[in-house]
Amino acid sequence: MPLDELRLTRPDLAEPFTAALPGARATVLGRLWGAFAREPLPGVTGHRRESGALVVELQRGGSLSAAESGARRFAEVPEDFTVSGPEGPVSGPAELLAQLGLRTPAAKRLAAELDNSVVNLALARAANAGRAASPNDSTDAEQAVVDGHPQHPCCRTRTGMSIADVLAYAPEHRPVVRLALLRVPADRWQGAGDWPRPLCDGDTVLLPLHPWQRDHVLARHPDLAVVEETIPARPLLSLRTLAPLGVLPGCHIKTALDVQVTNYRRTISPAEVADGPALSDLVAAVIDKAGYGASLRVLRELGGGSVCVDGQPSASLAAMIRESSECYLDAGEIAVPLTAVHATGAAVVSGDPVRWLADFAGLVLPPTLTLLSMGVALEAHGQNTLVVLRDGRPVRVLYRDLDGVRVSPRRLARCGFTLPPLLGTRAGDDVGALRTKLFGGLVSGVFSELVDVLSRTRAVEPRTLWGAVAEAGRRVYACLPEAGDAAAFFGDTIPLKATIAMRLAENPGKAQWTPVPNPLADCR
Repeated sequence: MPLDELRLTRPDLAEPFTAALPGARATVLGRLWGAFAREPLPGVTGHRRESGALVVELQRGGSLSAAESGARRFAEVPEDFTVSGPEGPVSGPAELLAQLGLRTPAAKRLAAELDNSVVNLALARAANAGRAASPNDSTDAEQAVVDGHPQHPCCRTRTGMSIADVLAYAPEHRPVVRLALLRVPADRWQGAGDWPRPLCDGDTVLLPLHPWQRDHVLARHPDLAVVEETIPARPLLSLRTLAPLGVLPGCHIKTALDVQVTNYRRTISPAEVADGPALSDLVAAVIDKAGYGASLRVLRELGGGSVCVDGQPSASLAAMIRESSECYLDAGEIAVPLTAVHATGAAVVSGDPVRWLADFAGLVLPPTLTLLSMGVALEAHGQNTLVVLRDGRPVRVLYRDLDGVRVSPRRLARCGFTLPPLLGTRAGDDVGALRTKLFGGLVSGVFSELVDVLSRTRAVEPRTLWGAVAEAGRRVYACLPEAGDAAAFFGDTIPLKATIAMRLAENPGKAQWTPVPNPLADCR
């Protein structure tokens, strides 16, 4: 039982954890209820609205109902939030999932993920009760996202980690993690880009290995060993990416981690290793040609590598070295993931909120929309996209994680770029897929989060805030040739990732999207 383990590991958190459980359970339940409202889920046959309630019709017979407000994105539900079911009130997310009547391995797996999310969310809230929301530095900003993903029911899922592991490694618990260094003989190493010289010992490569990975994966490889030295590091928002302390200045380390976090097991594929440096150079070159190098910078993947196991690069024994946000900060500036603006209740925002959002839109929309027209679609959601703040005001935008980028060879060629050889499946000329990649993260994610938090905390009408975003978009598209991109940006609907439909699918790693009303449509 989680509480029993917590009493052994951190007895001081047992009482706060118990107090936080009802709220955590209600939060995950509310987010799952939102998925029931929006996503194409198996076992749901229809929806209707009755007197402020959402009614979900079930294929197995009967229906579910709860307040429609509880199904809204970013809804803050009360601790006693429940869903009315055919057999009575439903108060737990796994119990709500069971109402679909599914008997698949995916449904069983998801039920466990939901339970795990509740436990870890309660643990995060218990450990952060009373902590000031405003971060002191960029890593503080990464670690300020206590609740995790602001819309996903599996916001705090860490399948495979114990309570002790979560406390020792998760960013919301603010630990210092000691990365192991795995000795990799030259004939077992497959790398790309420039590997840091401090991580080489003659012909041997030293691969940073997450301590969880060392303890749970390395045992299967008795022919490999770690050295005595370790690298102290602070975990960032993504859990498996860390900021080293005292070594590798200007770098972050992305480690492989066989742990389920929200949608994916966080290993590093051979394609990601191979393509990262080349994509970094390409995206940076497109940004510079577009003339937006002062407002948007990509944190380049400098180098990466994998251990070869049975002749093939292993996704579980791999790492990437990325530029850190500190490379693009001046004195007095801080880099904040956009989802942290939402998570901190906009504590990092200074001045008039409408002006703030207009300034941010003026920084991020010209380069990202122009890049889309040139053939580069960034996965600009709230974890990958950071705003650099000076005195609480936005001054530039940083983008990281090239693995999510999609590129169009046709559009790039039209702008004079030749696509480098890529191992992964990031290239394609499906304009709908390109638009979904960018708008699904930037509009459904970043701007929706910002409008929600600014309207709640600064008493501004959402329509006024969306109007500021729309005005920035209109200015950009007045100068761009892609009329179809503009029509999609201001379209009636916008894509939102269908996270629960994905988790219930036979191939849970394949992205699914569902259309939701586009607030920008009212501002055309």
